[in-house]
Amino acid sequence: MREALVKAAGSDLMARARAGDGGAFGELTEPYRRELHVHCYRMLGSFQDAEDTLQETLLAAWQALAGFSEERASLRTWLYKIATNRCLNARRAAGRRAAKEWNVPNLEAPEPTRLGEVVWLQPYPDFLLEATADAPPGPEVRYERAEAVSLAFVTALQVLPPRQVAVLILRDVLGFQANEVAGMLEVTVESVTSALKRARAGLRHRLPPAEGRQPPVAAGSPAEEAIVARFTRAWESADVAALVALLTDDVFISMPPMPFEYEGRDVAGRFCAALFGAGRRFDLVPTRANGQPAFGAYLRGPDGIRRGTGLYALTLAGDRISAMTRFEASVLPWFGLPRSLPAK
Repeated sequence: MREALVKAAGSDLMARARAGDGGAFGELTEPYRRELHVHCYRMLGSFQDAEDTLQETLLAAWQALAGFSEERASLRTWLYKIATNRCLNARRAAGRRAAKEWNVPNLEAPEPTRLGEVVWLQPYPDFLLEATADAPPGPEVRYERAEAVSLAFVTALQVLPPRQVAVLILRDVLGFQANEVAGMLEVTVESVTSALKRARAGLRHRLPPAEGRQPPVAAGSPAEEAIVARFTRAWESADVAALVALLTDDVFISMPPMPFEYEGRDVAGRFCAALFGAGRRFDLVPTRANGQPAFGAYLRGPDGIRRGTGLYALTLAGDRISAMTRFEASVLPWFGLPRSLPAK
């Protein structure tokens, strides 16, 4: 009885939306907005680009609603088809964000280990991810939810060919079946199978090897809280030795949109020492990004005002830090963090 009522309500909304009722269309698509946003983020690696592409997707769906048929696909599958193809168009566009020069005032950067390829990467707030927890996983999911939005995973996706990325996300992250993906991309099942095989191989080559690396401690566990507390104490007191003691031997530091990348404890220590040079001191405000501990960093000014300088996300391996990713201060509002903190 309840299922019949829900189906009838959905049919009524669809009829009203097709008649031009924007409110009804909003009700129809609202349950899928957040998961579609995360899908666009995985494909594009950019929170801003995902927001823009989601809006394009909903506009395209609104304009094409008269041609939608539930006999061919569910509304959710149809929306994913539109979103995926909009993301493919964005990935193929020539105007991806360019790298920025070093822009930290009064700080000379140490010589980087190398220059990174993926400079458009942006973080994703965890509180928005929580809104997708009820999204139904498909029958063929291969990645756990947290792994599939981690910074390492999203970064690795960005260097694969666009169609391979689409197929891998739709099949291995969302669990759509091969024939469904073929319909979304308007290709053959054989083409999907071939692209998936190449994408899996490419991803294995790009992701850090799992062999010999401890899995991170559980999110929100006492063990994670202890690491966060130790990191905060060391950072706020500019204790480089204590910070280095928290790092794995092969720790990796990146800072999009600047291309500078640092690898190894020694160079990480030099980077932190340079950051704290000339008496620079910071306060940290905890948050979470991409399923990982993160912090808004605020520089203490001579007037007592603490101004936001960036956001740091930590990747954990066991009870140590295997990667730090620094993002610009412009991302702080996405996490509900202020641009500055008042004087203490």
